[in-house]
Amino acid sequence: SIKMTYQRFVEIGRVAYVAYGDDKGKLVVIVDVIDQNRALVDGPCSDVRRKDMNFKALQLTSFTIKIGPSARSKAVRKAWEAAEIPAKWAQTSWAKKIDRDNKRANLTDFDRFNLMKVKQARNRLINVEFGKLRKAARKAPAQPKKLTSKAKK
Repeated sequence: SIKMTYQRFVEIGRVAYVAYGDDKGKLVVIVDVIDQNRALVDGPCSDVRRKDMNFKALQLTSFTIKIGPSARSKAVRKAWEAAEIPAKWAQTSWAKKIDRDNKRANLTDFDRFNLMKVKQARNRLINVEFGKLRKAARKAPAQPKKLTSKAKK
C-alpha cells in the first residue's frame, strides 16, 4: 500500500498557528474555506475574533477538531475545550521551541552574562574530565590492532 507523505491538509476543523499579522503566535481553527487563498478562522480560546485569513499567514498543525462547516463560535469553543488543544500544543516541540526563543529574546544583559558564566563552568568541567581520560589513554599500553580479512591476504 502507498502511504501519503503529506498529512496536514487544509480542512474544516484544522488547528493552525498564525505566523504573522495582528494575531501572530496564536492558535486558530479553520471554520470554513472561502477560496483558494483565504479561510474563515476562529480562535475562541486564544482571543482571535472570527475573520478571514490568508493561507500564507497560517501554519497548519497536526491537530484537528470535529466541527461542522461554518460552525458558530460557541460550538468551536466546546470542541476546542473537549479536544484539549492548548494542553496538546504545549507538549509539542514546536511550542517549546517558540517558548525557548521568546525566553531567550527577553533576556536582560545580566541574564546573558549569567548564562555565559554557567556555560563556561560547564565547559570547564567537560574539558577537565576529557583531559583526565586522554591522560589515562596515553598511559595505557597501545592495544594491538586486529587484522582484517583484507590485511590477512
